Amino acid sequence: ESQNKALYIDPAKEINITKNLSPDGTLNWNVPKGNWIILRTGMVPTGVTNAPAAPEGRGLEIDKMSKKDIKKHFNAFIGKILTRIPAKERKSFRFVVADSYETGSENWTNGFTKIFREHYGYNPLPWLPVFTGRIVGSADQSNRFLWDVRRLVADLIAYDYVGGLRQVSHQHGLKIWLENYGHWGFPSEFLKYGGQSDEVSGEFWAEGTLGSIELKDASSAAHIYGKSKVWAESFTAAGEAFWRYPALLKKRGDWAFTQGINSTLLHVFISQPYEDRYPGVNAGFGTEFNRFNTWFGQSKVFVDYMRRCNYMLQQGKPVEDVAYFIGEDAPVMTGVRDPELPAGYSFDYINAEVIEKSLSVKNGRLVLPDGVSYRMMVLPKLKTMRPELLRKIRDLVKEGAVILGPPPKRSPSLHNYPVADQEVKRIASELWGNVDGGKVKYRKYGKGMVIMGMDMQAALNKINIVPDFQLASEDSVLFIHRKLLNTDIYFLTNQSDRAININPAFRVIGRQPELWDAVTGEIRNLPIFTQNGERTSVPIKMAPSQSWFVVFDKPVEKTASDNDVSNFPKEKDFLQIKGPWEVSFDPKMRGPEKPVIFRELEDWTKLPEKSIRYYSGTAVYRTKFNLDSIPNANHIYLNLGNVSAIAHIKVNGIDAGGVWTTPWQVDVAKELKIGENQLEVEVANTWVNRLIGDLNLPKTERKTWTNVDPYKPDSPLESSGLMGPVKLISVNYSK
Repeated sequence: ESQNKALYIDPAKEINITKNLSPDGTLNWNVPKGNWIILRTGMVPTGVTNAPAAPEGRGLEIDKMSKKDIKKHFNAFIGKILTRIPAKERKSFRFVVADSYETGSENWTNGFTKIFREHYGYNPLPWLPVFTGRIVGSADQSNRFLWDVRRLVADLIAYDYVGGLRQVSHQHGLKIWLENYGHWGFPSEFLKYGGQSDEVSGEFWAEGTLGSIELKDASSAAHIYGKSKVWAESFTAAGEAFWRYPALLKKRGDWAFTQGINSTLLHVFISQPYEDRYPGVNAGFGTEFNRFNTWFGQSKVFVDYMRRCNYMLQQGKPVEDVAYFIGEDAPVMTGVRDPELPAGYSFDYINAEVIEKSLSVKNGRLVLPDGVSYRMMVLPKLKTMRPELLRKIRDLVKEGAVILGPPPKRSPSLHNYPVADQEVKRIASELWGNVDGGKVKYRKYGKGMVIMGMDMQAALNKINIVPDFQLASEDSVLFIHRKLLNTDIYFLTNQSDRAININPAFRVIGRQPELWDAVTGEIRNLPIFTQNGERTSVPIKMAPSQSWFVVFDKPVEKTASDNDVSNFPKEKDFLQIKGPWEVSFDPKMRGPEKPVIFRELEDWTKLPEKSIRYYSGTAVYRTKFNLDSIPNANHIYLNLGNVSAIAHIKVNGIDAGGVWTTPWQVDVAKELKIGENQLEVEVANTWVNRLIGDLNLPKTERKTWTNVDPYKPDSPLESSGLMGPVKLISVNYSK
């Protein structure tokens, strides 16, 4: 240790000889007696270039800690576009988009020394040898200097890059839309970074786990910085193209809603400039939402579902129980939940800036200016905290806040060292007292409480916070809760591929539960429920991948007592429609020239005719059926059974709507009549089968074209068409 200390650099003994360096690089210095190391430090570009970009658009990345450079870049890029579009024609040009940060970090900028001194109160120049791996002062002090650098870089990236882009965009009547995270060297703090943007967004992919941290990062930033919308780049994808369709997207989209997303941005829509190339241009990293995709013409039912969900989830404020403080270290892309939150509760991540500037206490809850609130704040298991922040946390507890976590031991910064450490120890001792996480796990302080050494469920029980949404065992159901003044909105999603019956307890009392179906737009009462203490239990049935909104709005008049009443009455099959079916394919899409008779419903890929087997596009199924009577029911559904990929229904020439997800049915009660009925089902599949079919043809005979085609001649075909069974179902729901 003594030998190591002999290598430490004493910052007081360093000499700044910058003035002795001539412009040509010659050093003129009368060297004092002794052994000296001459260290020259300068700022140079990192050499990082922007990507992805066309060759014409490639160049060095700009300084992300310079508002001046941000403005220069804006003027050279967006500004050029603005000069070419008259102001009166800019109605749809509203946002500048900054995608996920993927360009690495930086550690210096022009004027950084001055900014650093103003921020921390000491000169960073004597500490620059730390950048070369040397120790200045001590290992602890050197690490504190690096902490200060990283923290300041993170803040400047947020304020000067995002804030600077917002500032110059506003000058031109534009807002910025930002994904508040990054990979491969993200240099900032995700919450503060997102807080400087007008709109904040996450990202999730149609398959896989990408989005597992990004969405909560985005929703937390939006919630703590008072933004009502939480966007998501939605259904980004990789691998095989064109095989996805709305039913395959629903479960993942519903999961995203439970992460706080309420503004869906479909990814990706390509304008398709080549009118004679099908399926056309594709990106290779997105779901193909565009006019040349086979099912795009029927996708309104899917888009309407997303719109209804977005609308509902933009109402009121999110209901959150816990704020997880992410700590002050930087850079940081997401928070840590330790201890983990049990099922049935919700959380946000929160940062030091919001705690210090915005958080207050009201009626025992930590409250933000726009009304979002938390019952508890969890501190990370870190040994450091700035005294300024610890003072604010102490004051919040004194006013009634509850915190869970260990006391800090010292400041992370070299600012006001070592006095800051002494203050941290003093405040921590005052706040935690004799709480040691062992024999003593909590104490009251002022109106609030400090807890340490408990798991989350025990801590929540200690302050009498029951789960917001509780199930006995079914862990495949996820939820999110929004609250207006006298209305509670819960969104539930069955993330399993099986039908389930659940009896969840909602943390609501005194109001009538209603079922709102975002697939159909239908609203009805749920007559069977029980109320106990703070919660209302409601029996609910969910089909595979199904979702519901359960809304508590109107006062309870009375609960149903009739044994024949049910929230989900038994559905009765009263007619199976067997055909025969006349099926018309589109000759322009290389289907059969004349209608084909299907005696039984079959998967197109199982048929020998290549014009059907490899068909991609829309086919129309027509048949007739007779009804001697119509059941006395308030709902009569036409259920298609198995269909791929999406369908639209007409009964007796009347549009009855589209089906795209479980339970694959549409209400046709108004369209049916006694006697002969005509049924028309328009089915669209995907491009997959035609792309594979064309690969089995000579190149001169292939008519499909796309720039990213991952298929091979022997790739498996995708099940297509109406497979059924098709039947009519009656059910009486309580109104």
